Parts: sequence; C-alpha cells; structure tokens
Amino acid sequence: MKKLLITGGAGFIGSNLIDKLIEIGGYKITSIDNFDPFYDKAIKQQNIAYLIGNPNVSFHELDILDFEKLKNNLSGNYDVIIHLAAKAGVGPSIKDPITYQNVNLIGTQNLLEFAKLNKIKQFVFASSSSVYGINSQLPWSESDKQLQPISPYASSKISAELLGHTYSYLYDIRFIALRFFTVFGPRQRPDLAIHKFSKMLMNNEAITVFGDGKTGRDYTYVDDIVNGIIAAISYDQSKYEIFNLGNSTLITLNDLIASLETVFEIKANIKYLPHQDGDVPITYANIEKAKRMLGYDPKIDLLSGLMKFKTWLGSNS
Repeated sequence: MKKLLITGGAGFIGSNLIDKLIEIGGYKITSIDNFDPFYDKAIKQQNIAYLIGNPNVSFHELDILDFEKLKNNLSGNYDVIIHLAAKAGVGPSIKDPITYQNVNLIGTQNLLEFAKLNKIKQFVFASSSSVYGINSQLPWSESDKQLQPISPYASSKISAELLGHTYSYLYDIRFIALRFFTVFGPRQRPDLAIHKFSKMLMNNEAITVFGDGKTGRDYTYVDDIVNGIIAAISYDQSKYEIFNLGNSTLITLNDLIASLETVFEIKANIKYLPHQDGDVPITYANIEKAKRMLGYDPKIDLLSGLMKFKTWLGSNS
C-alpha cells in the first residue's frame, strides 16, 4: 500500500480527499490537523468522525509549526506528503500577516525538512489562485510571469512555491504545487461565499456583497479538485511543476447569487457594501497543462455542484 502523510486532513478538502482515497483503496493514510480555531473545531471533528477506527487511517492532532513534535509523533515512513494545512482567507491575512507568514511558509518549510530528513521524494502542495493577483492575461496560465499578489495570504503561497523549488533542486524532492481555484462543495468552510450565502438565503437574511457583484470567480467542485490531487500523488514526469486546478469557467458574483436563488428557490435580498482590500476582481484558470500532464478533467458544473451542496447542507444544518 502507498503510504501518505496528509496535513490539514480534517478540513474541507483534506477530509474529502481521504474519503476518496479510502474508496479507491490501496493507501495507508496518516493525517494531521491542529484544529485551528479559525472556525469551530466540532465541524472538523464531524468531517472525520466516521473514519475513527479505520485500520488504514490514523489521525494526529499536531501543529505543523512544531517540528520536534512532527519528528517525534510521526514515523517518517511515507511515500508522499500532501500538504494542505494552512492559514486560509485573504481578508484575515491582512489583519494578521505575521501569523499567516509563519504558518504558511515556516510550516511548509518544516514539512519539507521532514521530507528531507526521512527521504520522502514526493511532495504535493496546496497553493492558491490568489498568487496571480491582479493579472489581465486571462485565463491565467502557470507560465504567466506577472504574479502580483495583493494579500499576505497570496504572497505566503508564492513564497512556499519558491521554497519548494529550492528543496526540489537541493534534495531531489519532487515538488508539485496545485493552484486551487475557489473550491466549493460539501464541508466547505462556513466563512466562504457559497456556504455563507446559502445560510443567509435559508434564514431569510440579507446577502452582503462587497462591491458591485461583477467580480468573477472560477468555481471548482471539490470532487474535481480531489481527483487532481490524486493524479499529482502519482505524477513522476518531472521534479518541479505548478498546475492550475480550476473549472475554467468564469462566473460573476451576481450570477452565483442568481444560481443560488434557482437552487434554493428563494429570492435573495442583497446588501451592497464597499469593496474589500485584498480581493482580486477575477480568478480564471487555464487548465490545459493539468489536462495534458495530469489527466485532469473537471466534470461538475456550478449548478450541479450547488445542488449537491444544498443536499449536504440540508443534512448538516
């Protein structure tokens, strides 16, 4: 069985990834999570509750900033590290940039040191579409050199990608950075737009929109992201690569709200507020490289994904 170390395994993407890996079979999974108080610990515990006791999955409550505990509590006998743990969110990173830099960069360095120490040769890193910043060359391609991040969160992700290149070069670690584009679906964090707006609709509360609603996002269903991660686990054609994982479809915020109205059959009451610092006007992925080299092929469109999310939300509210 292939042995995996997954950081952030109790979170939104991590827990969905573990579910899929168990369904496929052939993996022995060690997952760590520090249950960061960014949102309720009970939500993450619920994400993994049914996995407790599974002989092919072990969970450890560990912080990626504590290198000694990582060394002392993990065997090191892994084929691949999938590093999903991070301080997430653009707005909060502006309020607390030092913490974001520490967790997202120093935490990543600790995992790379752990890989070096234990001769783990495959490292898959969760990066972000936010690294592109404000870039008029749409859709965004991995070959774009105009990376102009406008938040500490985004800059921490670029820095971690560059750190991965250093370790790949010096220590023969295959480093694969996956730039996720606006992931949604079951277990999505409660602070993110689709989850938050859905709750507001269900509770007949006004939806708060920052700006005029014309900002655009490339909404990507979590199952498609998970399939991209699994493809990266087995990728072996080069030592360092960056891949966009998106849906390659641009949806405005106004169109998203209209789609939610259709799915929930509720008319939204919208309250417009000033634009937030750190938010980019558009995210839009060119996914040709991931299609060609990973076999990545997103299947779930926005409306289908929102229907699946609504079903999950109805069972977990």
